[in-house]
Amino acid sequence: MEKVDVIVVGAGVVGLAIARELALERGREVLILEQHESFGSETSSRNSEVIHAGIYYRPGSLKAKTCVEGNKLLYQYCAARAIAHKRTTKLIVATEPDEVAKLESIRANSRSNGCETLRWMTGTEVRQLEPEITCRAALFSPATGVVDSHSFMLSLLGDAEAAGSTAVFCTEVTGGEIDSSSPVKIEAQSGGETTQLDANCVINAAGLHALSLAGRIRGINLNNLPKMQFSKGNYFGITGRPKISRLIYPVPVTGGLGVHLTLDLAGRVRFGPDNEQVSEIDYRVNPGRATEFYRSVSY
Repeated sequence: MEKVDVIVVGAGVVGLAIARELALERGREVLILEQHESFGSETSSRNSEVIHAGIYYRPGSLKAKTCVEGNKLLYQYCAARAIAHKRTTKLIVATEPDEVAKLESIRANSRSNGCETLRWMTGTEVRQLEPEITCRAALFSPATGVVDSHSFMLSLLGDAEAAGSTAVFCTEVTGGEIDSSSPVKIEAQSGGETTQLDANCVINAAGLHALSLAGRIRGINLNNLPKMQFSKGNYFGITGRPKISRLIYPVPVTGGLGVHLTLDLAGRVRFGPDNEQVSEIDYRVNPGRATEFYRSVSY
């Protein structure tokens, strides 16, 4: 049985960031196990690629603290390594009278979180800034941006490997066992062959598969695992290039931030994500939701 110091399961952005930190900053021997042929093949490559400012999280929460700090660190990291990114800024727009008051609450929350100051804008000021946007009022976020997620993950992997980490792809962790008196045992399968590994530490960064993986590790109390409920976000693009230069978000809705307009680094526009409850992982876009998307972005 092979022995390793640390195993990180999952080569998405979270797993790669953890592997980099452990190898580069802590001097640990790290083995990254990924079931797909390459890194970032699921959730990490299916998102808006937005660098968030930490506006909405509950003040004092871990999410609020890490997002505000991470916003600054990510801009610094990308600049130091020439990773494509852009501080696009963002508008949170109120299109209905009752939403205007919600903007005040959002601004107060962001102030409590220590975000860069959100600037209040009238509907007229917004039209001067973005002529194609109509609203009653808005908040301007100077710290929001976008990043090339693939290049970012490639850099994290490069840092981890340069510090001695090893990434093994096409390898699925199928089970294992934890015992307080011995190393963690991991079973990994690749090419029809199963390998047994002993590790001092195992990081479960398997994304949407993390719960099912935890359930296959003997010794874990299944009663402590939360119930999985999948929520899928669909995205739709548009033809042409509307003259919009920053991200446009609505006032948040129940279950998410609402369908918003994002830009990639090439200036292409897409709308999303919505919130579709599904029973299993399914990355296909539901074309039947296009009508609701159109209603959401029209005013």
